[in-house]
Amino acid sequence: MKKSIALGLTLLCTPAFAQDIMTGEEFGAHVADRTITFRTEQNPTFGVERYLPGQRVMWSAFDGTCQYGVWFESKGDICFRYEGDPEHKCWTMYNEPGGMRGVFTTRLPATVIFEVPDREDPLICNDLSS
Repeated sequence: MKKSIALGLTLLCTPAFAQDIMTGEEFGAHVADRTITFRTEQNPTFGVERYLPGQRVMWSAFDGTCQYGVWFESKGDICFRYEGDPEHKCWTMYNEPGGMRGVFTTRLPATVIFEVPDREDPLICNDLSS
């Protein structure tokens, strides 16, 4: 009995069952020159992020405010630093068949976001002058 439990646990830990964590290079290729809408299980409109050249980003949470920032890879996570916010926002990003899934790793509780495929909402930036 103990051997079968150990074998089952070993099989679950093999690469076939491992989730596909995105590297910075993979993330960059996936988001290059795109605007991506994200949702959570509770919120179908969590936010929209536009990915600009040079790993720059613009984030909008559908409330009319936008933040400029940059993304970078750190310790296997994809992190974001936004203007006016001293705290980096880090996510473990997974490449899944329906799009990216991100798990917030900066602090608890861990928010989980999902890319909304085939949807590109505009950024609503009432606080930026043109």
